[in-house]
Amino acid sequence: MTSAEDFAETTRAIVGSVERVIDGKPDAVRSALVCLLAEGHLLIEDVPGVGKTMLARALAASVDASVRRIQFTPDLLPGDVTGVSVFNPVAREFEFKAGAIFANIVIADEINRSSPKTQSALLEAMEEHQVTVDGMSHELDEPFLVVATQNPLEMEGTYALPEAQRDRFMMRISMGYPDAAAEALMLRQRETVNPLRGVTPVVTAAQVEQLIAWARRVHVAPAIEEYAVALAAATRTHPDLRLGASPRATLQLVRAAKVWAALDGRGFVIPDDVTALLAPVFAHRLIPTRAAGGSRSRSGPDAVTSVLETIAAAVRVPLATRA
Repeated sequence: MTSAEDFAETTRAIVGSVERVIDGKPDAVRSALVCLLAEGHLLIEDVPGVGKTMLARALAASVDASVRRIQFTPDLLPGDVTGVSVFNPVAREFEFKAGAIFANIVIADEINRSSPKTQSALLEAMEEHQVTVDGMSHELDEPFLVVATQNPLEMEGTYALPEAQRDRFMMRISMGYPDAAAEALMLRQRETVNPLRGVTPVVTAAQVEQLIAWARRVHVAPAIEEYAVALAAATRTHPDLRLGASPRATLQLVRAAKVWAALDGRGFVIPDDVTALLAPVFAHRLIPTRAAGGSRSRSGPDAVTSVLETIAAAVRVPLATRA
């Protein structure tokens, strides 16, 4: 990866590959790519049947890397995710049998249908890119991305994600229903053919590593860093929020903004990059007060989005970047 043109060409190829399957959802596709290249993890929350798993599988199919899919169910155990130690009677010692988390891209399907104990098996892997079993740590391959899907908590058989688990996800997005034209096209194209069968890898894991390295070099001015910190600080003191954004959220906001800028062909971050990502990066981490609209979901997405809009309007934008 030697230039911005190479970065743009390669990322366009990934987007084009995913959009062969996911039609009419450019924001969702771009968000998934941002998480991959910003070394984050993506949570896709929406009602069943709108393409959450299809987006995750299309992204995975576009990258020539190891991919594992975990179907989260009530009887899934933590060891099924991380792996277990099994005694080998011939060698007379315990051997580690890797779990499904050992892959470059892990699709955690319907993650909130498993118990919080099983969900927590992902915590160390998502943060430290390793798992610890019986006191032994095992490194995961790079790059490493978890794309999790979940149904709204109002659906039957779901568990709320713990706050620590939600904070591990860089972004949360929703697919939404397709418009009439996209839905009609889907009916014509998918009547007899599975669109995933036509998706072939357009990049290798090594190329993804190069894209990640390129995005890391995108410049972030001190004023932009201070702007991101001010936005996070505002969530911690807002009267309508009882849990604000963590320092991890601030770090991931800036990392995501770097990739967002690179996808637009820029080698530097501007305030618009930060504000464009504010809701996807912050909203799922915040908890509104009950008076402000807190609900069973403990995240009150509508209430939180409204608060973030207020904060974005109130926090001063760096003057040095204004036209």
